Amino acid sequence: MRSSRSDSDSSSPSSLDIEHQQRRPLRPHSPEGVVVTPLESDGSDCAIDPADTVTPRFMQDQAVRGRWGWVPYPARRTAEAVARWIKGPQNPRIWKINPFFPAIQQLPPRLLGRVLPAKRHRLWLYFGFFAAWVLTFAIVYWQGQVASEIEGWGEPSDIGCGATYWSKNNGCGIDGVDCRPFTNSSFAFRCPANCASYRVLNPRAVGDQEISYAPLIIGGPPDPSNELDPVYRGDSFICGAAIHSGVISGSQGGCGVVSLIGEQQNYIATNRHGIQSIAFDSNFPLSFTFLPDIKCHAKDARWSLLAISVVFTSVLSLFTESSAAFFFATFIIAFWQVGLASDPPLTGSFAPLFSNVLGKFLPAMFCAWVFYDKMGIRRTLRGLTAQVEKTVLWLGGCWVGALTNYTFDFIPISRLTGHDLDQQPGAKAALSIIIIVLIAIVAGQIWCFQQEARLVRYLKLYALFLFVILISLALPNLSLRIHHYILALLLLPGTSIQTRPSLLYQGILVGFFANGIARWGFDPVLQTSVALQGDAQLGTALPVILTPIINSSLSTITFQWDPPPGIRYDGISILVNDVERFRGFFEDKGEENEFVWTRDSNSSLNEYFRFAYVQGTSAGDYSRAGTWNASGEWIEMVAGPSRVKGRTLVQDDERVARSLWKPT
Repeated sequence: MRSSRSDSDSSSPSSLDIEHQQRRPLRPHSPEGVVVTPLESDGSDCAIDPADTVTPRFMQDQAVRGRWGWVPYPARRTAEAVARWIKGPQNPRIWKINPFFPAIQQLPPRLLGRVLPAKRHRLWLYFGFFAAWVLTFAIVYWQGQVASEIEGWGEPSDIGCGATYWSKNNGCGIDGVDCRPFTNSSFAFRCPANCASYRVLNPRAVGDQEISYAPLIIGGPPDPSNELDPVYRGDSFICGAAIHSGVISGSQGGCGVVSLIGEQQNYIATNRHGIQSIAFDSNFPLSFTFLPDIKCHAKDARWSLLAISVVFTSVLSLFTESSAAFFFATFIIAFWQVGLASDPPLTGSFAPLFSNVLGKFLPAMFCAWVFYDKMGIRRTLRGLTAQVEKTVLWLGGCWVGALTNYTFDFIPISRLTGHDLDQQPGAKAALSIIIIVLIAIVAGQIWCFQQEARLVRYLKLYALFLFVILISLALPNLSLRIHHYILALLLLPGTSIQTRPSLLYQGILVGFFANGIARWGFDPVLQTSVALQGDAQLGTALPVILTPIINSSLSTITFQWDPPPGIRYDGISILVNDVERFRGFFEDKGEENEFVWTRDSNSSLNEYFRFAYVQGTSAGDYSRAGTWNASGEWIEMVAGPSRVKGRTLVQDDERVARSLWKPT
């Protein structure tokens, strides 16, 4: 009996297991190695738990070999790990700022809630507060537009930082005839603030020098020990020269009277009031000075207006919990602060300036709504209770970005084009540093998005951005230009996380956008090479100048040249001491193939000559300057074209309006 029980016992569970294992069918696996459960089952107790089944490695590899088998297993394993990391954790971490000292940071809105518990009362206060900013801004702005009259000269006229008597690009014509009179003319002027930082972006010829990315101030007081009787070359910036001579303040602007004094020579270089002037050791037909002892009161109100705007937005930020109320009010105030005061696109009367800024305001507000509702600003600011941190990081960053003409002026990058980066000193090094900083910032933002399991969506968005940029770069005859507002559009989506770094980045980018649109408008992203040409060389041929003939007894130098290389060149243009003195055309009858220049026999000055072919009414690339020195010797010009842009017979809108000139 025992043996039969033993046999019976031994044959029930263990023998059945062995029998079931022998009859257990192989189950197919998916390419991911997951067991596929059969659709039908006999319901017997021999059903297999998928957890008990382990698929051998070689069978998994065979399953995926059909599609990805050509990829080595270590690389495939790494790619799978990266894909899992990009998808983010199963339990995402939603970033939310927990304020430092919450009782202190939340005190302003709590006080406001106690004083005005009704929502409609707080709404009326909001509109009244905004109206108070408009009224205060308007009053201070209007007072800043008023300047005291100058006895004998009347009210001074507003001019821009780049205003000059002598036009660039040959706007003065042959011998400067279109810029006459050269003497006995004066006018009262008023300059805005910050003109000391106004620089030339297009290279300007000053003798054998080519000035670029520096204030064009040529000359100064003859005696370096004092500021008496300053003399400046006619193409110098009037406002910059007034700061250099001490007539006005660089930070506050001011007014004075400028007077033409005709031809002068040997302009002295000095460093005064933060401006290094340029020397020129020859003569120029037009020069100017500033009348002494002029009593005039005028003050640029941009700093007072900035203080008002910063105070109002700071109070608004501290007491407002609504993300929409805070963002749109701040954007509006920053936009008009930049457009009317901090970096206005126009100088002169109020009406055209207001019209210019107003025309940009409505489309800018539509973009602001897109930023808020579609590009993550709502997500970053909504529910934020760290009032002080919001004010310091987001609002502070916004003002830093909106004042780029001051805050980022030290960065030697004017435009993100290959030509400008090659030409501007230090631009490539600065761009390298900026790229390194951006990489570090992007890495931090990527990690934050991964923790929220939102990285995949934003990688797709930026892949689309990259695709559009690559297509734009491939378009023929067009060049991609990244403006201020384009940077904001590209980078703002990457700040839609409520972290402290994102508050700072987002505020700076919103300020960038406000500054870019208020100052420059919606410039096209794709521009033609002609539009971006600027001061770049045109690639035209240079005249082949034969060895000049110098007659010491007559104090003359005679230039001759070879015939042009093609029929597309109509003539030749010659600059002497940066003034066009000759423009001859090959087809003119009786036109001699030479140019004779005579100078004073007692002169001890150098003379500088540049040559270019003429096409129609425009000159091509000029040669570098050759020098007829004070000893009567000819110093050959260096091979290659000058960086100075070819001259054209066009008027320069930076030139002082002829209606302002008054005889003296």
